[in-house]
Amino acid sequence: MPEQEFSKDTSSRTAKDWAQGLLVLLAGLIIAHLGVTLFLLSGMGTDTFTVFIQGLAVRTGFSIGTCHVAVLILLMVVMLITTKGYVKPGTVVCAFCGGWIIDLFLWLLGGRLNEASPLPVRIVMLLLGCVILGFGMSVAIKSNSGTGPNDLIAMILSDWINRHKKLAFRWVRIGCDLFFVILGFFLGGTVGIGTIIAALLTGPVVQFFLPVSEKIIKKLFPRLG
Repeated sequence: MPEQEFSKDTSSRTAKDWAQGLLVLLAGLIIAHLGVTLFLLSGMGTDTFTVFIQGLAVRTGFSIGTCHVAVLILLMVVMLITTKGYVKPGTVVCAFCGGWIIDLFLWLLGGRLNEASPLPVRIVMLLLGCVILGFGMSVAIKSNSGTGPNDLIAMILSDWINRHKKLAFRWVRIGCDLFFVILGFFLGGTVGIGTIIAALLTGPVVQFFLPVSEKIIKKLFPRLG
């Protein structure tokens, strides 16, 4: 996939365009956090950013969802001050809703899928979680309405690096994921085989799905491209 600029000009969007864009974003957000939840429930390690959030939850005593929201709000404020064209209305939606979507899915699925499930089921949960997470992230990104502040870190870095030297987005994403894994591990987050899989595969999976999601969204909502 050709390298791209993730910062998009959305100043010409109408209220209807924004309503459609935020609807697509919310769909991507729900899909992505279903993937995160499957990682958590598999008991084989979580996605990379959630390792960091888990570590904070261990240290503070707050729920994973609450810590998730607090960190994303902080990141969003910093990015709003230091960057231009990345933080959009959808970023606010991601910051405030993402963590509690995880808590909701944990409540809905935790009684059926958990660490006590048979190992083959947990492996499927793990792998399916990675694919669902990557697809959901690609939908959120291609809504061009904003995405989670944690995901913006890799996007901002990718744009900055590619102004100087071409580097595929997947490698930037892998680097960011490994950073969160290491930091989360030292804070007390759960690191397992699932975490390693997430660190190595999330970036490539997102990059694979980006053109797929773009085609789907353009077909359904031509003005969002």
